[in-house]
Amino acid sequence: MAVVVRPLTGDGSPPAEGQYAQAAEVTGATRWLYLSGQIPVAPDGSLARDFTGQCEQAWDNLETQLRAAGMTLDNLVKVTTFLSDRKYALENREVRLRRLGGRQTALTVIVTGIFDEAWLVEIEAVAAA
Repeated sequence: MAVVVRPLTGDGSPPAEGQYAQAAEVTGATRWLYLSGQIPVAPDGSLARDFTGQCEQAWDNLETQLRAAGMTLDNLVKVTTFLSDRKYALENREVRLRRLGGRQTALTVIVTGIFDEAWLVEIEAVAAA
């Protein structure tokens, strides 16, 4: 049986601010992948100075881990993004929408301190196959 991730929004739910699912129902999964927070550091140890560059790198790192498990962005069920400052919310949304290309996952965005003060974003996820 193929894995199906079905976006759900229950009757009476508030409208979603951005392209995401209020819930994601998974059927047919035999494997689950829990991705640790993917930091915005490149494999060579470099760190972009701007938010968009860091966010793109965190997504690149997330996709690297998915590939290691034989998965793609299509397997994502839930994404949690940690922002170091609320001012990055719009840029984060733009990068996420472009990277997900219409895919709707369950989503949480949290504004908080991040382990390394130079990091502006960290992304963790859950995927199923």
